[in-house]
Amino acid sequence: MRAALLIAGKDLRQRLRDRSALLVAFVVPLVLASIFGLIFHNLTGGGVSFTLGLVDEDHGSAARAFERQALAPLERSGLIKIRREASLAAGRRAAEQAKVAAVFVLPAGLSTAIGHGRPALLRVLGNVDRPIGVQVAQSIAQSYAAQVDTIRIAAAALGSPPTGAGVLAAAAGTPISLADVSTKNRQLDTGTFYAAGMAVFFLFFTVQFGISSVLEERRDGTLARMLAAPIQRGAVLGGKLLTSILLGVLSMTVLALATHFLLSAHWGNPVGVAILIGAGVIAATAVMALVATLARTVDQAGAWQSMVALVLGMLGGTFFPVSQAGGLLATLSLVAPQAWFLRGIQNLAGGAGPGVVLGPAAAMLVFAAVTGTLAFLRAGRLIAR
Repeated sequence: MRAALLIAGKDLRQRLRDRSALLVAFVVPLVLASIFGLIFHNLTGGGVSFTLGLVDEDHGSAARAFERQALAPLERSGLIKIRREASLAAGRRAAEQAKVAAVFVLPAGLSTAIGHGRPALLRVLGNVDRPIGVQVAQSIAQSYAAQVDTIRIAAAALGSPPTGAGVLAAAAGTPISLADVSTKNRQLDTGTFYAAGMAVFFLFFTVQFGISSVLEERRDGTLARMLAAPIQRGAVLGGKLLTSILLGVLSMTVLALATHFLLSAHWGNPVGVAILIGAGVIAATAVMALVATLARTVDQAGAWQSMVALVLGMLGGTFFPVSQAGGLLATLSLVAPQAWFLRGIQNLAGGAGPGVVLGPAAAMLVFAAVTGTLAFLRAGRLIAR
């Protein structure tokens, strides 16, 4: 045991003096988490606002209902800003000049058509360079049209079509709204998602520095000298594995603290995070050890380990939430330890206790047990070759 600790201490000091290892373990994950967080912060954090135009040629009940029901709530939330245009020509110019992303056109006779059950046209004029804003405007218009159609269908089903005033009054009322409270407290914000995602993605690159050093020692001839000394082979492998584990834990801990204080990431309960970090580091070390036993040279091991880390990271959803894609891809993501790590962090969101991470941690440990067993069975070849 003492020999393994001495080997691990020597390797750890050597790696901490290696600038490339420091970049991979600490600097690059933090920089990428910052970049991704800044890119997507506005889109997911409510910082985006779309300026939309409104041309009211109707001046009737339907126009007032559209403004109160469809536009006013979104305007109060800050999602949209309404710019009123005096005429259709003015609205068209505003869209063409990119003063607005899109323009709602409420034509004359809209209220009369809706009130008497006749087809009505609510137009949306969009700027070709503002596709997202145009989609938002189209969704608003379609939502209002669907509400009016629903009222008509319901009235017809009851056998008592409402009067024009009845349709407009119903359209102006507050629609039924559904509030999903089952998962709202377990949704990661953008900063936390990318902080955790980049940390666990680069974890697999970080732990390879320890186990791959066996191949470096063999190439440089120092492995043969260590084996000639009264040092057991198990102590050599144990020291290398311990180096990988210590590097992984150190990297994840520093990144968790740095992203919390610098990027305002909310990792959740510290005990739960510690459990996930421990399980994740063990899983990463096991799979990188297995890949190292399959390689013949240091360069080959580095290339294979990088490919495995990249594939598992992408499949595990470290760059984007693969689970939301559904289907086969979402199912395949469950074989990646990264996916379970992010699921555990998501479970901690909203103040949950450490108990919610036991399932994801167990899944990562199962992965580690399978790959670690295979690596153990091949470990003799790693030393002997």
